[in-house]
Amino acid sequence: MDSPEIFDRAARRRRRDRAAPGYGEYDFLRVAMLDGIGERLASVTRDFHDVLDLGCFDGAFVPPTGADIMRIDAGAAFSRQAGGAQADEDALPVEPGSFDLVVSAGVLDSVNDVPGALAQIRRALRPDGLFLGAFVGGGSLTTARGAFREAEADRPAARFHPMIDVRSAGDLLVRAGFALPVADGETLSVRYPDLFRLIADLRGMAASNVLRGRVPLTRRAIAAAANAFADRADPDGRVAERFDLIFLTGWAPSPDQPKPAKRGSATASLASALGR
Repeated sequence: MDSPEIFDRAARRRRRDRAAPGYGEYDFLRVAMLDGIGERLASVTRDFHDVLDLGCFDGAFVPPTGADIMRIDAGAAFSRQAGGAQADEDALPVEPGSFDLVVSAGVLDSVNDVPGALAQIRRALRPDGLFLGAFVGGGSLTTARGAFREAEADRPAARFHPMIDVRSAGDLLVRAGFALPVADGETLSVRYPDLFRLIADLRGMAASNVLRGRVPLTRRAIAAAANAFADRADPDGRVAERFDLIFLTGWAPSPDQPKPAKRGSATASLASALGR
C-alpha cells in the first residue's frame, strides 16, 4: 500500500529553491544538527570510503578524509549549488550497497514516506554501513503553535507539520531494518522579538508549511497570531521558541555485529545481583 501524500512535493521543491540563495543566513538549526552528527561520527573508529549526503542543502557537510561523496537534494538549486543530484529522499536513484556512510540532516521531517526513505537508506548501505540522521521533531515550535491555535480558534487550520518524537524515531529505525538503532534528542531555545522574525527564519531554512491542502493565511489571522505570540514574551520583550532536534544512528545488518543475548540465557538472576 502506498503511503499517503502528506506534503506537496512540488511546493517543497519550490521552497527549497527559494531558500537556496540566502540559506547561509538561516542555517543555524542544520549547523547544530551537523555538529551533533560530527560528534557521533568522531566516536566511530573505522574508515569510510563512499558517503551519501542526503538532503545536502548547500553542501556544508564535510565527509571523512579521503572519502568520495555523493550529494542529493530535493531542490534543483541546492543540488546544483552542492554539485549533486536532484531527487526526493523517498525515491533514491542509487544502487543497493553503494555506500558505507549515509548522512541526512534537516530533511526527514518533511518527507512523505519516512519509513520508505529509511528503508531505502538502509538498502543503499553496504553490510555494517552507518546511517547518521537528524531532523526537527518532537515538541518543536510549541509557542507558535499555541499562538496560531488561539488566533484561529473559531476556524483552525493546519499550519505546522506533524512531528516525530524520539520514541517513534527509534521505532522507525527498527521498522526499516537497521541494526543497533539509537534515537536521541537535544532541545534548543531561540528567543525572538516577534512572530515575523520566526516566520522569516522558517522560510529562510526552507521549513515553512508545505502540507497538501494548506489554507493561505489571512491578514487578520496573522495579526491575531502575532499578538498571541507577543503575549507569551518574557519581561525583556522576547519570546522563547523551542526546537527539538532528533538524532538517528543505525547500522546496516552484518554477521559481524554484536547480537543481543538470547532470552533466558542469563547465568545469574537480578535478585542475586541485588543481594536478595
